[in-house]
Amino acid sequence: MSELVDELHQIDSSVLEAVVSGRLADPFALFGPHRVGDRMIVRTFQPGAMAVDVVAREAGNDAAGTLLFSLYNIRQTGLFVGGIAGIHPEQDYLLRITWPATGGMEHVQYAEDPYRFGQLLGDLDLHLLREGTHRQIGSCLGANPLQIDGIGGTRFAVWAPNAQRVSVVGDFNQWDGRRHPMRRRHEAGVWEIFMPRIRSGMRYQYEIVGVSGEVLTLKADPVARATEPPPSTKSVVPSDMPFHWSDEEWMASRGARHDAAAPISVYEVHAGSWLRILEENSRSLSWHELGDRLVPYVVGMGFTHVEFLPVMEHPFGGSWGYQPLGLFAPTARFGPPSGFAALVDRCHAAGLGVILDWVPAHFPGDAHGLANFDGTALYEHQDPREGFHQDWNTLIYNLGRNEVRGFLIASALEWLERYHIDGLRVDAVASMLYRDYSRKAGEWVPNVHGGRENLEAVAFLREMNSVIAQRCPGAMMIAEESTAWPGVSAPVADGGLGFSYKWNMGWMHDTLRYMAYDPVHRKHHHHDMTFGLIYAFSERFMLPVSHDEVVHGKGSLLNKMPGSDPAQRLANLRAYFGFMWTHPGKKLLFMGCEIAQMTEWNHDASPDWNLLDDPAHSGTQRLVRDLNRLYTSDPALHCRDSVPEGFRWIIGDDSSNSVFAYLRQGREGDAPLLVILNMTPLAREAYRIGVPAFGGAALMRWREVLNTDDVKYGGAGMANGEALSSEAQASHGMADSLVLRLPPLSALILRPV
Repeated sequence: MSELVDELHQIDSSVLEAVVSGRLADPFALFGPHRVGDRMIVRTFQPGAMAVDVVAREAGNDAAGTLLFSLYNIRQTGLFVGGIAGIHPEQDYLLRITWPATGGMEHVQYAEDPYRFGQLLGDLDLHLLREGTHRQIGSCLGANPLQIDGIGGTRFAVWAPNAQRVSVVGDFNQWDGRRHPMRRRHEAGVWEIFMPRIRSGMRYQYEIVGVSGEVLTLKADPVARATEPPPSTKSVVPSDMPFHWSDEEWMASRGARHDAAAPISVYEVHAGSWLRILEENSRSLSWHELGDRLVPYVVGMGFTHVEFLPVMEHPFGGSWGYQPLGLFAPTARFGPPSGFAALVDRCHAAGLGVILDWVPAHFPGDAHGLANFDGTALYEHQDPREGFHQDWNTLIYNLGRNEVRGFLIASALEWLERYHIDGLRVDAVASMLYRDYSRKAGEWVPNVHGGRENLEAVAFLREMNSVIAQRCPGAMMIAEESTAWPGVSAPVADGGLGFSYKWNMGWMHDTLRYMAYDPVHRKHHHHDMTFGLIYAFSERFMLPVSHDEVVHGKGSLLNKMPGSDPAQRLANLRAYFGFMWTHPGKKLLFMGCEIAQMTEWNHDASPDWNLLDDPAHSGTQRLVRDLNRLYTSDPALHCRDSVPEGFRWIIGDDSSNSVFAYLRQGREGDAPLLVILNMTPLAREAYRIGVPAFGGAALMRWREVLNTDDVKYGGAGMANGEALSSEAQASHGMADSLVLRLPPLSALILRPV
């Protein structure tokens, strides 16, 4: 007994104070089993416990066993210490903890000792993390359910190199950061601990003592794969049950579906507001319900892909997901991660691709998130001239740091590999490429050459796209990039950024500006419609009419259209859709635009689906559906989207009449399509348009395959009959021509018979 008392007294008062105050620098050196002389010593910190015993684990029973020895509560601090001679430190044991009475009865808990387990992460993991090339960070850091020595539990690991102490806290330890401080792996700045009996579904966070000794706000896990629904900030231990996919055929074929010669028409969706259930307090649909209702709708409308505004967990719903903090977790607002995976699987089963908006350009400064994570600017730049976005009041990732670069690339791969996502649309690329983006002189830091280009961001984007091209064949990477940066969609090997497609923001701004003019003034702005063809083939483009165009006071797409009455505004919109779907480039349309939504988008409400009771609005919806079907079925509208041979002007200079005419041309030998736009409210009778000969015929017959003025679309029904014969009269540089009636505010599409 005297030897044991001597051992107990060997605990220095400063060490005891560090334990009680939660400032213990090396918990594994003190807690857990240790050999002292010929005795096994066990130390554990259980503040508030009445007694702690060490019991042997009996075979087949992890909750009972014979008493090995009791521990003593040192100075009633909650640090329990005890030992016995003749027992090896690797003896399998449990802690039997007696807690004070609740409801008149003492509570006895059998617990594993997490401090009897050795180092967890291997040297290779730590090396890859340090150099920023660990591509599966979600299976390394974060919470990972697993077994060690036949004992089930969860391994926690987090990068916080400048912290003085990191603890995992949760319901399992009364959120007391003193109970389970983690082991520090100095070589990579990672903290780790294996917590036996911690199961999927349990809540947790990290308590961090920062570099200056301050206890920070509890932090959500940066690599959490599951979370609680906001406003909770808790992370959740994810399920260890694999999702059973049934999309092998889709995954094998998607590369061809994403080729530059393939039709790609995207329906952009905010999952929380596409359809709200008014009878149930206007709640959003769950992942499962979106599978039931959204998937058949999008497929029925003829779209090839659905694109979700960011579904990564985000604290503020009003950011629509563009200020995410959980870059590895689908938002819990709509159900568990398995529900999101099931939605993707259902999309693929229906022949529908899935694209996610993904945000590596900035993150919010919420105290529970990445900001000042270990008491220092870890994920962000320290200097606000580099690390603070003035436009969005958010922080900017430090892409010059290996670990941050690796974290973001691993996040992108998480969605593409774990959730079978078909493409990522990378948000705000322009803000990443330029150090002076939205900054005045003196508010930004030049690069090492004195220039404005963000060299670290360029290197990151190239590395990311190269890695994804190698690991995820067929996946699309789409850039929202609004400047003239060269080679956004050019291969990295050729000096480009390596994206698959680039949003054509210039086309969108120019053409919507043109459409907003009163038709009487459009002749003065003719170039707004033609300018895009000057650079249309300099990149692989996607034409976006996105959520950004129908919020923040911009009004709905319909309300951008001029007209003295609703019929004229609808006719303008239908003509614009005809132009968009026949213009070179892949297509993207935000939800609600297809029904000619009358009010701008509100993320707290659904589009006004009741408008479909009005034939004019249901007609617009039918037009979009028919345009999609024509676009996807006729190679002339898609297979040469990215090369000049796919487009030919016939009339690009008739500004006085605001008439445009052009050919879309498919594969060699395929019939072209003739597109004519009349962007005034005046009908044009006997309008002559030059047409090419096709198939060796002297004269050809042409048939109207789509007319946006058709009655079924809500138009007046002015048409050109079943078929028209070309005449041997030269016009617009061609030997033959057609004489057409051009309905007011319309788009016509004709095919040679």
